[in-house]
Amino acid sequence: MLIRDILRELDLGSSVAEHDAALEDYFIETDVFAALVEDRRDTIAGDKGTGKTALYRILQKRYASLLSEVEVLPGFNPAGEPVFQRLVEGEPRSEGQYMTIWKAYFLSLVGNWVLQLNEGAFSHKMTELDELLKRTGLDSADDSASTIFSQVVNLFRRVTNPKSAELAATITADGLPVIAPRVELGDAQAQRELVRHDDALRLLNDVLNEVGYTVWVVLDRLDEAFQGFPQAEVPALRALLRTYLDLAEFDRLTLKLFVRKDLFRRIIGGGFVNLTHVNARKVEIVWDEEDLLDLLCRRFRENKEFMEALGVAEDTLNQELFNIVFPYQVDQGSRRPTTWNWMLARIRDGNGIAPPRNLIALVTKAQEAQLRKEQRGASEFTPGTQRGVIESDAIKRGLAALSTERVEDTLLAEAGEYATMIERFRDGRAEHNEESIAQTLEISVTEARGAIQALTEIGFLEQTGETFKVPMLYRGGLSITQGKAFASDEETESDEDET
Repeated sequence: MLIRDILRELDLGSSVAEHDAALEDYFIETDVFAALVEDRRDTIAGDKGTGKTALYRILQKRYASLLSEVEVLPGFNPAGEPVFQRLVEGEPRSEGQYMTIWKAYFLSLVGNWVLQLNEGAFSHKMTELDELLKRTGLDSADDSASTIFSQVVNLFRRVTNPKSAELAATITADGLPVIAPRVELGDAQAQRELVRHDDALRLLNDVLNEVGYTVWVVLDRLDEAFQGFPQAEVPALRALLRTYLDLAEFDRLTLKLFVRKDLFRRIIGGGFVNLTHVNARKVEIVWDEEDLLDLLCRRFRENKEFMEALGVAEDTLNQELFNIVFPYQVDQGSRRPTTWNWMLARIRDGNGIAPPRNLIALVTKAQEAQLRKEQRGASEFTPGTQRGVIESDAIKRGLAALSTERVEDTLLAEAGEYATMIERFRDGRAEHNEESIAQTLEISVTEARGAIQALTEIGFLEQTGETFKVPMLYRGGLSITQGKAFASDEETESDEDET
């Protein structure tokens, strides 16, 4: 059978969960997913591309059959600009003020949802909740996350930036302000009304008890919302964590937080009171080599026609199946790594993170490169050889395309102020010491040490002994070649020194 025809039967799905229509077919119910649906964990932490959004999408689709008397409400907008970007507008606020915004948001989101669910059949407490939302300006005919959050932010903007002196309200950490006109009688002035957070949320919890529902509000895309705004990011998200802890008092309302591990570290940097309570309900998404291989081979097996064309049984071991699809080595030689190890070394960043997203993208791009070759001249698949249906050259071309993509959509897109520094490494060598980095960045060695720490934290550099290397994932996209920036051409090392 022609390799071209075999590869046309292979559909690995999208490496991005938001765009993967076949996600349910490929999804693996891991221990992390079990901990989530069994309500043993509230915070799901993982690096970019490790499957946080996939977990949310499957939870959203399956919760009705998996969870009894639990409603899962998306507290974010899955598509478009993250609605939480509204928090970076204007001057950064204090943690206490951000807490008021978060609590007002959850009160409004869940409160409007439950009232619309029971419209026309209000109990006494529902009527009380309805009146409270109207008094505080948190009622809404549209209970979508985007509408509610925008309404809350606009409300507090009007409170803190009145166009006239006729408003007697402000945003505090104590409660939800009720906007009222100012009335002056001599030296006396009308006092504004303040609804305490706990009282409002307790009323909401009572209403949920009446209807017999527990509500999980799921938050994702938090890293996207504050990209480039560190002054707002840390206080706003620390406030979110404190809000999460405060909501633990209420048995009918729970936050489920999907956060990147690096973002979580920034949030708790410098210490965080009651962090043990957060960590007790936190689980991290971890992918080891066996997990990644299993993920890829499961996607192969989902393509029945592809497996039949290869003449492979469904119960073939993962490594055997991999070795049928790919050559044994990308580069020949006794010191060269196997194709699997070659891939693993090239999909990871400087922090050693090798997300499934990169693996699926690499194989998909290699498949596309092989198909382009087969269109120029079709070749037959011969079972039992070490050639594979995706050849070495196609894998290398796939890596080049992946590197360019990740430099653009991940590295530079998320580097913020360090993007300019990264660009200075373009067209250079892969291995540096402190002096060569200082020279590259045109700064002193002392200043370079701070830059090295930052570039290492974001995964652009990895320390190997006394030197620092740009990971292979990013080299092609930045036209960085193998070798030492602080040595002559004759002293450069070969690719054999890296797996």
